[in-house]
Amino acid sequence: MTPEPSTPLLLYADEWLVAVCKPPGLAVHRSPEMPAHEPAALQWVRDHCGRYVYPVHRLDRGTSGVLVFAFTAPVARALGLQFEEGRVRKQYLGLVRGWPPESGTLDHALRRLDPAPPRDDRGRATQPQPAITTWRRLARREEPVVLGPHPTSRYALVHVEPLTGRQHQIRRHFKHLGHPLIGDSTYGKGVHNRWWAAELGLQRLWLHAHRLSLTHPGRGHELELVAPLGHDWQALFDRAGWSWDEPTMQDALRG
Repeated sequence: MTPEPSTPLLLYADEWLVAVCKPPGLAVHRSPEMPAHEPAALQWVRDHCGRYVYPVHRLDRGTSGVLVFAFTAPVARALGLQFEEGRVRKQYLGLVRGWPPESGTLDHALRRLDPAPPRDDRGRATQPQPAITTWRRLARREEPVVLGPHPTSRYALVHVEPLTGRQHQIRRHFKHLGHPLIGDSTYGKGVHNRWWAAELGLQRLWLHAHRLSLTHPGRGHELELVAPLGHDWQALFDRAGWSWDEPTMQDALRG
């Protein structure tokens, strides 16, 4: 398989903001734990645009897809408020273990993942935060391999929309549903992750931020940003054996 690019793909840019498609495995910004030579998306965008940029939101390191930066602090605050108030529509594509229901909504609060959870003015740990995720099942497949208690192993493609923005929300919610994402080393199942990595010759978290819709901070119109699916997803779709619950999505995703 042709390897995916290790640098972002520019999707959109104007005088207010810039959007890129972040490849899997690339951190949004540098952290003290990262090796000095390791790149990050923020530094790449800054160098590519030749000016300072402000992160507006984040994607987990393993997640690919739409990532937005602002060119000024006021624009970053305006866009950040849209995310905080749930006015940004976020659409993801994921590969999960098992066959979840055709569609559903999970309303399941999540605690912060900080090493030391924040506390209120009385010293009590703060309560879990509301978290809501909706999904539609797009396709199913059954592999004739024994990776657990059953004689075959089942998997599904899902279209996911998080209506809130908690850390690792999609990954944690699908674990809660009993259908963890393939390639998720934290919340998933290692035996399934390893099998898919061997089958496709690629190890990654199978979660892609496919579309993001927001109100343009300077012009006021709706801006829809679409991150194309890479060679890895196309290789996944090309495998025989998919049963599509939404046949019209097959051609749309192959794009």
